[in-house]
Amino acid sequence: MKRLFALLLAFAACATLAAKEAAPLAEDPEIEKRLISISEELRCLVCQNESLAGSRADLAMDLRREVRKLLKEGKTDAEVREFMVSRYGDFVLYRPPVKPTTWLLWAGPFVFVIAGVAVLIVYLRRRGREVKDVPLSDDERRRAEALLKEEN
Repeated sequence: MKRLFALLLAFAACATLAAKEAAPLAEDPEIEKRLISISEELRCLVCQNESLAGSRADLAMDLRREVRKLLKEGKTDAEVREFMVSRYGDFVLYRPPVKPTTWLLWAGPFVFVIAGVAVLIVYLRRRGREVKDVPLSDDERRRAEALLKEEN
């Protein structure tokens, strides 16, 4: 029992010796702040519903490395965004600019809501015209009264 305890203690000691301090993501904290700020505005091209900052996809990690490299080269935030857009298109931006190629993206939801309301109005008006008050025949009236009497 003592040998087992000594062996476990030795393993624990070896594990602590092998542990390293986490490597900083960037040598310059200012670059890291800018990297996080920029990557939160960029879409992960793999996940598509996550920002580049929050994604764990391999491509997202590569893109963050690329952004970090550009920032170290002295590029401005706008130049980094422009680089990403030139390479991957407006889709990489969470807030793409309003221009002719993105009009449908910006106006699409409103167009669908307006079209849906219009279709609903047309449907309800047609249905209103089709529904008519048709009186019951004598036979139908007697059957309905008989059903009502059975339930009571």
